Amino acid sequence: MKNNFNHLVLGALFTLGLLSIWAFKPEGTKETSSYEYKQFSTIESIIPGGMGRSRIISTDQSGTLVEKDLLNFYSMVGINFGNISTNDKLIVDKINEYSIGGWELYQVTTGSSTNQSNGNTNGGIFITRYLFRKAK
Repeated sequence: MKNNFNHLVLGALFTLGLLSIWAFKPEGTKETSSYEYKQFSTIESIIPGGMGRSRIISTDQSGTLVEKDLLNFYSMVGINFGNISTNDKLIVDKINEYSIGGWELYQVTTGSSTNQSNGNTNGGIFITRYLFRKAK
């Protein structure tokens, strides 16, 4: 009887040990999903007088460059808030297009660059990159 009790205790301890090893695996060894990524960028010109070029840049399924015109921030009379509003709608439409395709907006990165000569700023760009991901 004592021998059976010892076997029972050893079996229980062995089972608990296996369960604890399975339940408390280090983070790096747990299963993770892999993702595929897709990105588009917006380049918005801040060159006075409406002389700049603003675009949404993406690639299609075959890797071909796709450009969609955006309006410039400035017109001949200064900042054009109507153009900014139109650009916002076009950018949100592109985000919605990706979202409908099953892509999750994962990260947004922004930056700007200005052109300077003789201490005067004569324009520049705003660039925003929208990174999407989808589980494989």
